[in-house]
Amino acid sequence: MTVIDANGLILGRLASTVAKQLLSGDEKIYIVNAEKAIISGSRATTLKDYRGTRERGATEFGPYFPKRPDRILKRTIRGMLPYKRARGRDAMSRLKVYVGVPFELKDAETTTIAHADMRLLSSSKYIELGEVSQKMGSKF
Repeated sequence: MTVIDANGLILGRLASTVAKQLLSGDEKIYIVNAEKAIISGSRATTLKDYRGTRERGATEFGPYFPKRPDRILKRTIRGMLPYKRARGRDAMSRLKVYVGVPFELKDAETTTIAHADMRLLSSSKYIELGEVSQKMGSKF
């Protein structure tokens, strides 16, 4: 069991690393503090892109894109997996993403991903996943 704290980690780098770990091993991965993950880039562009992705499609048929930060992170990881095949479905079943830290994982030792740290950003342009989620109308 691996518990990863997403606080201050870049979303894409976190997602790609977790996707590789899920495909290569049989261990369960828990990600906590999903709302504190960082999306690099211009704030206005990021909000426009996520809102456009959310509003695409219709209520009768997809694509359906989530509002909540934990589900956005899980959907991002799903996009990096072969989720339509048995191997990808198995990998997704071993992933749990949480907003905040749940009671059962309070005492668990958390790890971080060094190459996904926010301090590696060369610019100061970024936005937190929780803020993007709130702008799209989520009440997490």
